[in-house]
Amino acid sequence: MAMTRDELLAYFDEIGVRHATFDHPAVFRVEEGEEIKARIPGAHTKNLFLKDAKGQLWLISAEGHAVIDLKRLHQVIGSARLSFGNAELMEETLGVTPGSVTAFALVNDRARRVRFVLDRTLAEAELVNFHPLTNTATTTVSGADLRRFLAAIGVEPMVVDFQAMAVVENA
Repeated sequence: MAMTRDELLAYFDEIGVRHATFDHPAVFRVEEGEEIKARIPGAHTKNLFLKDAKGQLWLISAEGHAVIDLKRLHQVIGSARLSFGNAELMEETLGVTPGSVTAFALVNDRARRVRFVLDRTLAEAELVNFHPLTNTATTTVSGADLRRFLAAIGVEPMVVDFQAMAVVENA
């Protein structure tokens, strides 16, 4: 059973991840909610749930304005050709619906079916913002606390510089 927003935030408290959550109207695309983001400090994100031609699942978390070349990305991360994963598979593995995709949803991937790619900009950011499993809120954590969360759930990100289209750190 997938965690809820409240369970996720309680889990953060349990593992020592400091967080601040801001409620707002539902946001479905990066272009939406610019006025909301302007009031929330830190790097904002876009998250892509992808599946490669061999069936491997991928979650890409990038800075909101990053350009992600899906035609080349597979060469950079060492996957087969990539396409978007469907809503049913997203819900099955990450426990979220389209519009609510977030790095925090990796907490629901108990079988570790999803490989995680993190944008270098986010990896180096002081503060990062993701949806807390729902697109009606944004949760801010420090970069160090994002790493603490990932370590707690046993996920090591592959860090990619999307400007240079190169792997910086590979788990």
